[in-house]
Amino acid sequence: MNILSDKNSSTAIWQRTIQPSRGTLDPAAARALLRLRLSARDLDRADALADKASRGELTEEDARELENYRVVGTSLEFLKSKARRALKTAQ
Repeated sequence: MNILSDKNSSTAIWQRTIQPSRGTLDPAAARALLRLRLSARDLDRADALADKASRGELTEEDARELENYRVVGTSLEFLKSKARRALKTAQ
């Protein structure tokens, strides 16, 4: 992947939007974000797709779906990072 596409990947855009290094959330919002989780069904599906990937059996559709799970998971981690930073700052 080239530099330009790295800068404009969905993950990079989310990182710039969420700015996880800035703790600019009130404590209640931060705690609410920390409770967000992928559903058990989504976790199972992502695991199944990752297993298929490790065996080299992903279709193009599977690969797009797995990438969607990766983007959502990464975005969720950015939000949680921001929430943890906000709670640490509030103490």
